[in-house]
Amino acid sequence: MPRTKQFDEKEVLNKAMELFWEKGFHATSMQNLVTELGINRASLYDTFGGKEELFNRAFASYRASTQEWLKSLFAKEKSVKAGFIKLFHTAIEEAHEEPRKGCFVVNTTTELVPGDDSLLHILNENKSAVENLFVSYIQKGIDEGQIQPTQDASSLGSLFYTVYSGLRVVTKVDPNPKKLKKMIDAALSLLG
Repeated sequence: MPRTKQFDEKEVLNKAMELFWEKGFHATSMQNLVTELGINRASLYDTFGGKEELFNRAFASYRASTQEWLKSLFAKEKSVKAGFIKLFHTAIEEAHEEPRKGCFVVNTTTELVPGDDSLLHILNENKSAVENLFVSYIQKGIDEGQIQPTQDASSLGSLFYTVYSGLRVVTKVDPNPKKLKKMIDAALSLLG
């Protein structure tokens, strides 16, 4: 008779994501995972595979939820400029609430690239997906007359992705909201 799991797989995955996000891949040991997740090694290996497989699943879960959150944010904000203000200000607020936590994608990029070529493909896919969300949203603003038609949605989308990623790095070092908002205002001035 097969044994039934005595834990919620999704909850354990979320705890793993938080741990990897906080400590990074290399600094998170199997013992950290066993202790923090509250499951034994055998269950961890049976359910998730090894540390790398668990990390990959946790990282995929984070990326998917972040992209869904972005889609929802942009769908709610009809003003493209207001949508980007909300996005950037949320990053600043999160940095103020949890200094040095940053973004799991940015943290992973700075920790594991270069050195992990298999991850590079995943990070490029994530970059493309988020940039495409930005580009579509900016194009909507152009189509609706919110943004000057002379603006290039693709270039602005790439720029805003870079600004957002850079913001997530800078907030780990200097989370001064006043300075960060001035920087964001300069980038947002491109939207008119």
